[in-house]
Amino acid sequence: MAYEVEPPKYVRLAQTIQRRIEDGTYPPGTRVPSENQLVQSFGMSRPTVVRALELLKRDGWLESRQGYGTIVRGRPEVVEQQDRRGREALERDESQTSGRLVEVGEVPVPARIASALGLPRRAKVLVRRFLVEEDGEAVELVSSYFPAGLVEGTELGRSEVLSGSVREHLEARKKIRMDHVTERVSARLPDSSEAELLAMSGGVPVLSVLVVACDASGQALQVSDVLLPADRQELEDTYRLN
Repeated sequence: MAYEVEPPKYVRLAQTIQRRIEDGTYPPGTRVPSENQLVQSFGMSRPTVVRALELLKRDGWLESRQGYGTIVRGRPEVVEQQDRRGREALERDESQTSGRLVEVGEVPVPARIASALGLPRRAKVLVRRFLVEEDGEAVELVSSYFPAGLVEGTELGRSEVLSGSVREHLEARKKIRMDHVTERVSARLPDSSEAELLAMSGGVPVLSVLVVACDASGQALQVSDVLLPADRQELEDTYRLN
């Protein structure tokens, strides 16, 4: 069984507000709802709301302006750098990547994938699972999920590596456009099949980067779960101290 480490409430609230900024619900230059409104809307305590807003200010999404309240700044430049995993998952050319396609087929949608895609729990989705290798060592397991209706008329369901990226393939054949990506990072223990593919010993967790690709309206088109062995990763982040 896989276990995920759930972030604190204030982090989850900050992520929700961030997604609303990205999908245009809170446009740049506008005021976010007041603390009282956020408390009522999300049913969270005022200290939780305050911590979430401070986190978003620290990371450059919001700013306080004298006499105006808390204003949306928009998408910080640093986020563009942090989205590297997301862009790689969407733009990777399987035919030019060291590794192998380990699974293609229709599966019941996992719970958190269903939530990201806006699908009911019993829905079926197409999964493409690709194991990325470097110098003969597994370094990433990428499981990409697609709504069944989206893959009709494409080659995504074929058990062969694609020439070109999944993004290019979908945009060319389905006449859609992927507008932005949201990443959600968590840590958990891998299940037995994941551990075997990644050649991991027992008790070692994986970092899961859930990459949600959306169109301009915010509709999720593809979700990729990028698993990285935690004992083979070194993550670094830099931010400004105010």
